[in-house]
Formats: sequence, C-alpha cells, structure tokens
Amino acid sequence: MRGFRHRLSAALLAIVLGTTAVACSPGSAQTQAEGPDGQLGGGRPAPPPSNVTLSTAAGRESAGVVAAGGPGAPYNYGPTVIVENGKIRVWWCSQYPTAGPPGDDILYGESASLDGPFTAPGGGAPPAVLSGDPGQFDGVHTCDPSVIRVDGTYYLYYTGAAGDHALGNAIGLATSTDGFTWTRSNTPIVGPSHDVHRENLYGTGQPAAVYLDGWFYLMFTDTTGKGAGWNGAGQFVLRAKDPMFATGVESLGDKGFAAVASTAAPRTTSVVDAFSADLEWVDALGAFAIAHETQDGTTITFWNRDFTAHPYRAVVIPGPWQEGPGLVRRPDGHALAAPGDPCGRIPFDVLRATRIGEANAPTDLRHYGLDVVGIQGCADQQRTLGVLDGFAMPSPVRTIDLVVAGKVVRIDRRSVAEQLATKVLDQRIDALDGVPVSAHLSSGARALQAPGLGLGFVLDDGKLWPVRPQSVASLNGSAVEFVSAAQWRSYPQAAALGK
Repeated sequence: MRGFRHRLSAALLAIVLGTTAVACSPGSAQTQAEGPDGQLGGGRPAPPPSNVTLSTAAGRESAGVVAAGGPGAPYNYGPTVIVENGKIRVWWCSQYPTAGPPGDDILYGESASLDGPFTAPGGGAPPAVLSGDPGQFDGVHTCDPSVIRVDGTYYLYYTGAAGDHALGNAIGLATSTDGFTWTRSNTPIVGPSHDVHRENLYGTGQPAAVYLDGWFYLMFTDTTGKGAGWNGAGQFVLRAKDPMFATGVESLGDKGFAAVASTAAPRTTSVVDAFSADLEWVDALGAFAIAHETQDGTTITFWNRDFTAHPYRAVVIPGPWQEGPGLVRRPDGHALAAPGDPCGRIPFDVLRATRIGEANAPTDLRHYGLDVVGIQGCADQQRTLGVLDGFAMPSPVRTIDLVVAGKVVRIDRRSVAEQLATKVLDQRIDALDGVPVSAHLSSGARALQAPGLGLGFVLDDGKLWPVRPQSVASLNGSAVEFVSAAQWRSYPQAAALGK
C-alpha cells in the first residue's frame, strides 16, 4: 500500500483531482501557492526580481527511466544526488513490501552516468537502506532523503512518520561513514511549529541540507508554519553549526537569520511557495539555488547568502514531472563545476519523478538538465576557492596546486595530484595567485594509518590531512606508519584530500 498523504483542502483537491497522497508528500501536484499581489505565503511581499538574466545552453534529458526500485516497488520519488569519487550516488523514496513496516523506505543506487542505470553496489536492484523503526517517531515511514558529507561523515536528513494517520511528520537524522549503513538519532530534530491550523496536516518534512562556511543549512516544508501558503506550501530555513540542530540554531525571518531558542520557534518567512524543493549553494554565482516544480518543469530560483534578495532571474529546466526534484550536487551540497570550463559554466542537473506511459503508471526517476553559461565564476578569490574545490593546476614553481576546502595545498608529484583532484587544469587561474599555500605535500611525506580511520599525510603545517584513495601513499613514495586511533586523533585535523 502506498503511504498515506494527509488530507488537503477541498480547493486543492479540486486542483489535483485524481492524484493520491503519501505520508511524505503533502501536495506534490500543487506547484506554487503565491497569493494576490505577488505575496508569498503568510502575506510577506516577495522581493523584486533581479535584472540579471542568466544565459542557458545544452538542454538535456534521459531517454527514459534512470532509477527505480526492484520488483514490488510501486513508486520512486524525492531523490537526493551527490557526485563522489567518480560515482553518482542517489538515495530516494520508494517502498519494498519486505524491507520493514508497510510504509515508505529509502533506497540507494549508484551509477557512472546520470542516465543510469542506478543499481546496488556491484549491480542488482537498489536496496532499502533506511526503513521505519517501529515504536519511534519514524515507525512506519522514512522518506524524502537529503544527504551531505562533512569531514568524512555522511548526514541523512529525512522525513519520518509514526503511522499513516500520525498527523504530523517530523525530520530525522541518520549518520554513516560510507553512505550505505546508517545509524539514526531516534528522535526528531525538527517538528511542526503549529503556528497556525490548516486543513493540510502534513507537518514538517521534505528536508534539503547544505554545508557552507561551517554552517549546516536546512530547508524544509512545514504546513503548520505561519509563513506557509493557503494550502501549506512553503519552504523554511534553519541553520546551525551543530548538525543535530540542538544548539546554536538560527532561523530565517524577515530581517535575515536570528538566533532562536530551539527549532520550534515560529516560522514566519518562506523562501519559495512549493512542496518538495531542493537546495544548493552555487559558488560561481555567490548564491543559493532552490529547485522546485512549476508548470513548465523545474524552476531554479536564486537567493543571495542572506535570503534577502534575488540576485538573478530564475531559469527553468523544461520537461514533464510528477514529484519534486533532486539537484545533482557535490557531497557538501554545493553546485558542481563544469570540468572543461569551471569558471564560465555551471551544470544544473536534476533527477525527478515522472510517469511514463499511462496515467496510473508508477513514478520512476528521469534525468533533466541544462547549463548556465557566460558567467564570471572566478572573478574574485572567495568565489574561485569555492568553484575550484577539488581542482588542481600548475603552480608558479613547477609543482601542482590543489584547492581543498578553501585552501591551497602544493603537491610535488603530478601523478599524485591526478589521483587526488577532480581534474588537473592545463592553465593556472589568475585569481589564485594571491592565495597563500596552506600546506605542502612533498615527495615521501609522512603517512599514517589508523584502524577504522584510514590513511592521512602529516604535512608541513603540522596537521593530519586524511587522504582518499589510500594507494596515493605508495604513489607519493611515502612509507606508511601504522598508529593507534588515539595517536591519529592527537594531530590537528585538516580537510580530506581526494575526490
């Protein structure tokens, strides 16, 4: 049985007549809820559109389905997508009759191409990696995943529901070291605010997470928030340096982010009137991008860092859709850079649910995308360091410079840089010339390996830089020293080197 979707208002049901509703989808067929006079939900005037129009090119779409569950999976939607170590990794919402309680499950698949097919590691049907946990807040339904990786830990934010008629979904968090085996927190980290009562009693869910400058940003639906639209549509934003959002939480309001006592603070400001949206940070534009479904396809709406203005006009990835999109992102939730033109082109790709064939066909995931072109993404140091994260290029002294988490690491051996970098550029980017070198990976640099913690280089800054893949040690001419976990942790930790 497909999961229960809480009842919508009679007016919305008239609009979406013929659709069903699942526990983790409050109103997927409703695309926007903008009120009269251009007001967002809650009556807040929308900021005027920017005069800056982005040029687009290279529209694309898959020939058909790229990802779906195995036998018995009646639907597939709500994907989250990251590109990592040459693989595209996708988690999405489906249902396997034998995976757990009879509710939504989160499946996992991977592929070398956005056009799939996405399979289990090594092939075969994508497995369920998170299902309902009986007796807990997510006892029946787990859905709407959003995955990011920060300092070697994967964080999975998701919608949980205790039952078909629980009337109040909440957002949970699970963590992992591999993105496949998850440990959940067992308590929700964000619940409904109950600012107002609406007929749409879905509650809180559909999270989208981004990591930026030490902050975890979490965008989500709350149909009980004051700033939501008449039908409950709306997206709210919290941020904290604690991934659990238990301490130091700030909430986005009309005047920007402000500290709040907890995640239960009133929600007055919605950033887009939509359900099932996704979020990413675009370093090349210095802006957040929100992907949400509208009449013509997936609309990408842009906000500045403080969510106070639209720095660019929206762009649309055209084509059919049935349920919300998942942006193809870096592991930290940032936009990918185009390997051949990282400073001048941004690929915007999404996986989204569609129905192929007859109207009652199951939803399956397809790929759509386009490029934004002609930008000046490397016009200043701050943007350049973000855009080129993971890229390497010639240094001024006949070595290779690798950009890692906003820092420059100088590497003696090009062969090592090629293993660690997303791509080694032929020409140096001028904006990096004034950036100091943070550390030097010299040939034969000291390499440490600890059980369960992997391999790392101790560089000339005195910090331990974890490295992926581990074969780089021999390529660098470094003898590996085996140490205890305590010895490993005694060194100041730096960012990981590697794709």
